[in-house]
Order: sequence, then C-alpha cells, then structure tokens
Amino acid sequence: MSGIVLGKTPLARGGWPYVIAEIGVNHGGSMDLARRLIDLALEGGADAAKFQTYKAGMIASRHSPAYWDTTKEPTPSQFQLFQKYDAFGPDEYAALAEHCRHVGIDFVSTPFDLAAVELLDPLMPYFKIASADLTNVPLLRAVAAKGKPVLLSTGAATLAEVDMAVATLELAGCRALVLLHCVLNYPCDYANAHLNMIDGLHRAFPEHPIGYSDHTVPDDAMLVLQAAWLKGAVVLEKHFTHDKTLPGNDHYHAMDVDDLKRFRRGAALLAETLGERHKAPLPSEAPARRHARRSIVPLRDIAAGETLTADSLTCKRPAHGISPLHWDEVLGRTAARPLTEDVPLQWADLT
Repeated sequence: MSGIVLGKTPLARGGWPYVIAEIGVNHGGSMDLARRLIDLALEGGADAAKFQTYKAGMIASRHSPAYWDTTKEPTPSQFQLFQKYDAFGPDEYAALAEHCRHVGIDFVSTPFDLAAVELLDPLMPYFKIASADLTNVPLLRAVAAKGKPVLLSTGAATLAEVDMAVATLELAGCRALVLLHCVLNYPCDYANAHLNMIDGLHRAFPEHPIGYSDHTVPDDAMLVLQAAWLKGAVVLEKHFTHDKTLPGNDHYHAMDVDDLKRFRRGAALLAETLGERHKAPLPSEAPARRHARRSIVPLRDIAAGETLTADSLTCKRPAHGISPLHWDEVLGRTAARPLTEDVPLQWADLT
C-alpha cells in the first residue's frame, strides 16, 4: 500500500477512507444533472465523482439478458439498457472532468472498451475496472499500460480469477493496484454482502490495499459502509443519485447526499474512538487507576507484633496502599506498628 495515491489522497489502512460517489449513468444523459450530481457528491464529502463510459454496441450483444432485479429495472436486455445511457462522448467527458477540477473533486469514469481507455486517460488520475471485466485481458492490459493506479472490482470472481487479473495487470505495467470486494447483485441483500471477504482478500493479497464497492440499499445509519471501513477497506465506492425514488437503473440501491453525509459523520465518530493499537493505560485513566483500584486494608484494629492473616485483612478502594497483587506476600507478615481498621497498608507497616 505504501506510496499509492488516488488523486491527491494517499491510502493508509486505518486512515480516513477514500470515498467514490459512483454516479455512473444516473445523470440519464443530462449534462446539467451530471454537473449537479458532481456538486452533490462534493457536498456530501466524496473524494471522487465517478461515471461510466461505454457504447452499447461495444459492451453487449443484442442478445445479452438482464442480470439485475427486473422489478426495479424492467429493461429486458443489457444492450437495450446500455443504449439508453451511452450518449456522452469526448466533449461531454472533458467538460465533466473540467467541472470536477473546478470544484475540487477527482473525476473518474470506468472504461468498458479500449476506445474508452484512450478517451479517459488524459482526464483521470487513476483507472477503475468493473467486476465484469476482471477476465477481459485486452482491457486489463490497455489500462495497465497507462501506468496509473488501478482499482479492480472483484465481484463474482474466484480467488484464482483475481490472481490471474492481478498477474495480467502487473505484467502489463501496473505498479499500484487496489482490489475492491464487491457482490454483483443489484441490489445486494445485506445477507449477501459478505464483508468478511474483505478479510479474505487481505489474506490472499497482503501486498495490495483492499476496498469495497457496495450495492446494498443504504441503511439509515450507513452501517454497511462503516463496517467495511472498519474491516480495513481503504476505498469505498457506492452508487450515487439525487433521488432514490426514481425508477430503474441504479437509483434504487444508490446513496444520496444525505446518506453520504451520515456516513461521514458516523465515520468521523468511529475514527475518534479508534485510537491506539497498543494496550496501555491512558493519561485520562490515571485517577481511576489510583482511586478505583484497591489496597489491602485491616478489617479491624491490629496490634503491633500481630501476624497478619486472611481473616484480619480485606481489599478496598482506593489504591493508596499495598496492591492486592501482593496479597500472598502480605499474609504471614507481622505488624510493625499498630494498624487502624480501613486504613490502607503500606510496606513500612510490615516486618
């Protein structure tokens, strides 16, 4: 992970997550809405506004079946769906990249063909490869050859397929790679999110940072994204919309600006609570260590020369005297002076 920077943001496990608002094609072909979504992503606290760049005829055949929930998005084929949203070209993407630069958010768009790689390369600080293209060797090689950091989603992939994709990218020149856990369900049920797979990717690919691309319906507290971050995901990607009630495409499982703000507030609170990894007493705990722990005290007045026994002693707060850690060392000792009930013992009281 050392040295990987997305835009101007260095990645660090345990640090603040890099958040991608996946606008995708939720702009519906409107440049005005696309710009508005960029502004909303920035307002919500996203680090990047991401789009999708494709032409229907290059991404899917005319006979490609739907694989999403058709009760939410009724379009029966991938080709027909992609055809609805592939109107943007070089001028539009250049304008969106410029708008992102002007307002201060990273511009990214996922390329789905080789021409899109060439189109987007001068506009973006890094590349994102979709899960469905994890086995697309020509696309992997074309992206890697650009020499920029790469985010690779791993939805529906075996570890062997991920390993193949990683090897392909690295052999083609990729030197900075982030793997994103992802589940290719639209939407993804909470029971299918399997955030523990983030741990699995950490174990299988310890040399690469791990992130998470989320397709669950946003919960009220944005717990899924927060849990993914706590699992060690340094990059978080989620579909983004201005109106979650809109039918079709990716609106129904996307977050909006208020969801993103809630995530940021929750993550800020969690970040404040995480603190140190090494277990040790904190300075703020010093009063509790001194006053809430216990000392050995006499149960009654004890005469000088009397042998101390378990029947004549007990342990009470505060910790102003001999700690109960030394209980066995105290038993059998002799009182060096008269001892008063309830007054913590000191070593000078014993012989």
